[in-house]
Amino acid sequence: MDSTTAANEVVHEFLPLLRVYKDGRIERLLGTETTPSGTDPRTTVQSKDVTINAQTGVAVRLYLPPAAASSATKKLPLLIYIHGGAFCVCTPYNPAYHHHLNAVSAAANVVVASVHYRLAPEHPLPAAYEDAWEVLQWAAAGPEPWLNSHADLNTVFLAGDSAGANIAHNVAMRGTMEGFTGLTLQGMVLLHPYFGSDKKDELLEFLYPSYGGFEDFKIHSQQDPKLSELGCPRMLIFLSEKDFLRERGRSYYEALKNSGWKGKVEMVEFEGEDHVFHLFDPTKDKSVDLVKQFVAFISQRSQL
Repeated sequence: MDSTTAANEVVHEFLPLLRVYKDGRIERLLGTETTPSGTDPRTTVQSKDVTINAQTGVAVRLYLPPAAASSATKKLPLLIYIHGGAFCVCTPYNPAYHHHLNAVSAAANVVVASVHYRLAPEHPLPAAYEDAWEVLQWAAAGPEPWLNSHADLNTVFLAGDSAGANIAHNVAMRGTMEGFTGLTLQGMVLLHPYFGSDKKDELLEFLYPSYGGFEDFKIHSQQDPKLSELGCPRMLIFLSEKDFLRERGRSYYEALKNSGWKGKVEMVEFEGEDHVFHLFDPTKDKSVDLVKQFVAFISQRSQL
């Protein structure tokens, strides 16, 4: 076997996500498409990309709804969104996420910060958790003109899908323990959340070398004895009937509800649908309904 052939040997394959080659190359099999920021012709939401940490590449794609331009004095809620992709694929720049957050920003009249965190395995977990926390602190510190001019840091929401929902929960728990300095968390939306598996998870163990097994509360958050302390007054959880993560999301919902947590949690399940169906087909009726319920959850607090 020559050196080129050896270098091209696949040493890890996790379909449909990625392949790892003997020479260390990572081939991502989905989530690689990107779309530029700018003004969305459908919603007129403006977006731009901001680098937060030049050394690590942590960044955000910010979204500013048309209502921001017409209201120079009234500040709008801030939604910090964390994308999914099994901790190892996708970015905020994927067309599906860009479309989704343009729609949410316009309909809910919210400023959105979509988090660009480092992906495993090049940057093993818990790097993604650290990056998302850094974005939260950056937003609170106020170096960005769009946030200074238009975002109400007393009305902040966290949201994420799949692995991103897991990261959102962990950011909220860290804020609970260390303090949400400079901002107030009013609610959280978890879409098809990932909270581990009852079985051995080879992908997770590859992406998270220091994974602590079933006692690792970053992953198995529903087992965290401090779950009742979660510093978030309201939560909305979306599940889907055919989603392979459905039962883990349900177990998190039940654990939170029965933990003694003093907040209010609502769970909405979509019959006949699969994992993150709203991203794959945003025009279908149930996808539109999901966005409406997402928007209603945010709007309910911002109108109080």
